[in-house]
Amino acid sequence: MSTILIADSGSTKTEWRLLRQKRKVTIFTQGLSPYFLDARAIEAILRKELIPELPKDSISAIYFYGTGNANPGNARMIKGVLKKVFPGAASEVMHDLMGAARALCGKEKGVACILGTGSNSCAYNGKNIVKNSPGLGYVLGDEGSGAYLGKSVLQYYLYHTFDEELSMKFEAQYTSKPADILEAVYKQPLPNRYLASFAHFLSENRGHYMVENIIEDGINDFFFRHLCKYRESWSQTIHFTGGVAYAFRDVVRELGHAYEFDIGHIRATPMDGLEAFHRAQ
Repeated sequence: MSTILIADSGSTKTEWRLLRQKRKVTIFTQGLSPYFLDARAIEAILRKELIPELPKDSISAIYFYGTGNANPGNARMIKGVLKKVFPGAASEVMHDLMGAARALCGKEKGVACILGTGSNSCAYNGKNIVKNSPGLGYVLGDEGSGAYLGKSVLQYYLYHTFDEELSMKFEAQYTSKPADILEAVYKQPLPNRYLASFAHFLSENRGHYMVENIIEDGINDFFFRHLCKYRESWSQTIHFTGGVAYAFRDVVRELGHAYEFDIGHIRATPMDGLEAFHRAQ
């Protein structure tokens, strides 16, 4: 009886889905980005956070979709760690964008987008990714992502752009002083996760015009700089996954209407779609 394990790994968290016939188990661990963690650290996380949660059944196959795995070296590193932790399992390591495409489009053509801690997009022909707008990471790119929106929140606060109401709410929620914020961004590990954590401030203060401006401007930057580069955006359905896309799905649909795009699925995570894809296989 085959048991397969699917992983959807972003920069902040990894969702695992164990499938055996009609049964399934979902487990969460921290994100496993090869740009921020080396093989030793990833192995330690798997042994500490994942292995104790798995049943004793042997895993026959692992499908790992993760950020950073478009880089062949990163994919090889992840595959090596999986082989070490699960020596009896076959493994396939792919970019999280392929996971999003399979989960959102299945075997149909479409444009698949990720708006989570980071952001990415591609045109998908039902089997392969045929176009991909360059992903430049949280420093140079990641438009529309949690890190991008969180950076705007910090800029509004540190530049004293927020009005008194929002400044007071920010200071009540976050005790960090400006020096602490700069320390976390420039000297502490995983600054992209830190920046993305401030996107929650936007979710909690919807309706204020400054909050709405940050959300709309950030997601519009993603539409303008990425989706507008695909000819397919005007002829195929555009789908989204990720916590930011789902939290601000009203803005995503409003912008889609303004750009005359056909917006399809907007899902918090791709896992249910990935489960359906691999069960169909």
